[in-house]
Amino acid sequence: MVKATVSSLKEKKARGEKISMLTAYDYPSAKMVETAGLDIILVGDSLGMAVLGYDTTLPVSMDEMIHHTKAVTRGARNTFVVGDMPFLSFHLSLDEAVANAGRFLQEAGAQAIKLEGGEERIEVIKRIVSTGIPVMGHIGLTPQSVHQMGGFKVQGKGREQAEKLLHEARMLEEAGIFSLVLECVPAPLADTISKALTIPTIGIGAGAGCDGQVLVWHDVLGITQDMKPRFVKAYTELHAVIVDALKTYKNEVEEGKFPAEGHTFTMREENIPKLY
Repeated sequence: MVKATVSSLKEKKARGEKISMLTAYDYPSAKMVETAGLDIILVGDSLGMAVLGYDTTLPVSMDEMIHHTKAVTRGARNTFVVGDMPFLSFHLSLDEAVANAGRFLQEAGAQAIKLEGGEERIEVIKRIVSTGIPVMGHIGLTPQSVHQMGGFKVQGKGREQAEKLLHEARMLEEAGIFSLVLECVPAPLADTISKALTIPTIGIGAGAGCDGQVLVWHDVLGITQDMKPRFVKAYTELHAVIVDALKTYKNEVEEGKFPAEGHTFTMREENIPKLY
C-alpha cells in the first residue's frame, strides 16, 4: 500500500478519483482501516462523543488528542493520518496554535492537522502552514461552534449563507489548506464549492459531489446507538453482534461451560500442592 501525501490527494481530485477517509481513535481500529486500504485516517475530536462519552466535542483536550493520535499512528504506519485540533487549541494566540499543531506531527506522528472555521481562521492557518504543517480546513457545521449555531443544523441553505461558505472556501484554499471538509452542507452547494476549488473536498453530510467522503468509525460499523444522523450509512450492525457475544460469554461463565478443557493448562499431578 502506497501512503497518500498532500500531493497525491490533490492528484486524485485532478483525475476524478474519489478519496476515502474514516475516523479511528486507537491502535486496533487504525490497523483495520489501513488493512482495508483507505486513503486517510482522521483522529477526530469526535472521539469526545464516540469514545469518551462527552455530550459535545468541546471538553476534549490536546493531551487526549495526542494520546489517541499516537495509538493510531502506531497502528497505521502506511496511512496518511490527520490530527484534529480541539477546542481552544488554536483560538488564543498564533504561537500557541502553531505549538499545538506541531505536537501532532512531532509527538504523535501525524502527517497533517485539521481545524474548524472559515474567514476568522485565515491568519492562524497561514501561520501554521508557514511552518511546514499541512492543514485540512473544515467549514459548514463546525461542532466546536455548536452552541453558537444553535445545535447540529445544516449550514448554507439560504442564499447569503451559501455565498459566505463559497467565499470562505476560496479564502481557505488561498491561505494554504490542502483539503477542505464540508459538513452538513446542502449537496448542490457542496458540489459548487468542490468545482470552485483545486484542492479536494471531503464531505460528511454534503452529498456525492465532494471529492471524498468521511464518516465516523462507530457509525460505519453500526456500533453507535444514541444518535444516528441522516447522512450516516451503517455498513454492518456490530452493536447487536457484540452484545450477543457478551451475553453468551456471561451465560457460559455462569453455567460453568467456560473455560472448557481446551482453554486451560495442565500440570503433573505430583506437583499439585496437597491440602491438609
